[in-house]
Amino acid sequence: MTMETINKYFYDNELKFSKHTIKAYSNSLKEFFSFCKKEYDEVKATDIRDWLAVFINCGYKPNSIILKYYSLKSFYQYCIEEGLIKKDPTSDMLLPEKEKLIPVYLNQQELANLKNASANSPRDRAIIETLYTTGVRVSELVNIKKEDINWYNKEILICKGKAKKERFVLFTIECAERLKKYLALRIDESPYLFVNGQGYPLSVRGVNFILNKYSKILNLGYSISPHKLRHTFAARLAAKGMPLSCIQDLLGHDNIKNTIIYTRLYAQARKNKYDNFY
Repeated sequence: MTMETINKYFYDNELKFSKHTIKAYSNSLKEFFSFCKKEYDEVKATDIRDWLAVFINCGYKPNSIILKYYSLKSFYQYCIEEGLIKKDPTSDMLLPEKEKLIPVYLNQQELANLKNASANSPRDRAIIETLYTTGVRVSELVNIKKEDINWYNKEILICKGKAKKERFVLFTIECAERLKKYLALRIDESPYLFVNGQGYPLSVRGVNFILNKYSKILNLGYSISPHKLRHTFAARLAAKGMPLSCIQDLLGHDNIKNTIIYTRLYAQARKNKYDNFY
């Protein structure tokens, strides 16, 4: 009964949840019900507290514990809305304080080194430039088609954004030049903007592999991820003083709370402007 309800929950929220959210929530729900050994409508608040206590005692980070809690919270809110239960067992739950994370991004020198390292590969150089200048998610990047690009206005239609929402992102003149140089070398007939060596659409794994390759070439000691380039895009705009609401739109954030992490960079930009006057 529990698994049937969980499957229906994900089916009904298919258009709302991203693939990443579905995976994270699904894993948490499986973990909980494996721990609890009860049907979903028999669960009490104490069962959830006992489950979360396991992760607290094991030293899990607060944000990881909060994610697990909200996986259950979302499921039980659905059960309430569907009339499957009368009381939400996740209500009035004390949680660890959320960590105030500072976005990790590349500085100008690191970004320049990455661009230089990929200079001999028009495709890889175009991928890096596109990720950095548009701020798109890697899942969005691999779904861009050539027809989605408006060269005149220098904008790209993101058709399969998070939660299946469409939006436009902007790109620079340099990015346009990198893309055109790469596309001019293409001999395949794929409609997708980026393809692998066989002419098939490049995968998320493929993009991560490319960036990891350059991380090793540069001997960084850490991997440059697509999301780190997305952070770099947002951090650069915040440091230049762009309003957070504009950054929110470009990143495709539904809630500006997700963009608030860049406020510290915003404050630094204001200080730099102040210092320039004195």
